[in-house]
Amino acid sequence: MSETSKFDREFLRASLALAAKPDVDHLLFISDTPIPPQDLRGRKARRKLIYAVTSEMLAAELTAKKHRALVIPAYDYSRVERVKVALVSALSQEAFKEGDLVLCVTGRVGHMVDTLMQMRIGGSLEDRVAIENVKLGDQFNSQVVDALIQLALQIGQEGFEGHPIGTIITIGDHTNVLEKSRQLTINPFQGLSEAERNVLDPKIREAIKNFSVLDGAFVIREDGVVLSAGRYLLVGDEEVKIPLGLGARHAASAGITSCTESIALVVSQTSGAVRLFKEGNILLELHQTARRT
Repeated sequence: MSETSKFDREFLRASLALAAKPDVDHLLFISDTPIPPQDLRGRKARRKLIYAVTSEMLAAELTAKKHRALVIPAYDYSRVERVKVALVSALSQEAFKEGDLVLCVTGRVGHMVDTLMQMRIGGSLEDRVAIENVKLGDQFNSQVVDALIQLALQIGQEGFEGHPIGTIITIGDHTNVLEKSRQLTINPFQGLSEAERNVLDPKIREAIKNFSVLDGAFVIREDGVVLSAGRYLLVGDEEVKIPLGLGARHAASAGITSCTESIALVVSQTSGAVRLFKEGNILLELHQTARRT
């Protein structure tokens, strides 16, 4: 055994020992390499353990061995983003409750775990946007919505090449949204396979940030597949009420969500604030703590 592998084992054992502390409620182990049985034998951390893996088959195998396991997408996430995706999956399955302290262990894909993070459920916005209290409906994928809220916050904070930009992202009821909109420009996502244009892929989220400079809205399916960018929403604002000071993007988002079953995220070009609309109303409003100038 090499010195590196000895250290890896010590890191894992130290993580398990820390997870056994009374203050820790759950151990979220985000890796496709399960913990060796001999390292779990007799440890208090075993009853707190939840695996997050990228394979349905592996999850079934772990469940058969009396472990708790959930499946996360297999995209090449950063370590921090992998933790966030796993947390959202666990929250959507009600594995955690408000106030729980979760010890998260992860690493690079295909390698030993090398990162340890503690997360308090219901903590700061920086850790995770708490969307579990926003009643969106079972048709919406919580991972997709959470990823897009984080993306919208980034667009609002960073803009494009130092310039503030605003945009609209619609999610769900795509057939009706497409019927009530028209294409303003060439759709940059046309011709790509569905696997190549899912917002759970960090590369696609980066593309959305770049295409946010286009006029019009993004249309995204419930499962995260981007259908179009640069759509003009053909809805009037005469039957919707939005707070004074909000402009055309907010009126269009209120309009499209009042006549379809979609939700819409709006990034304000003026302030960088992000608002989530459903049924013509604002359900969630997030203001930037800092903005790049």
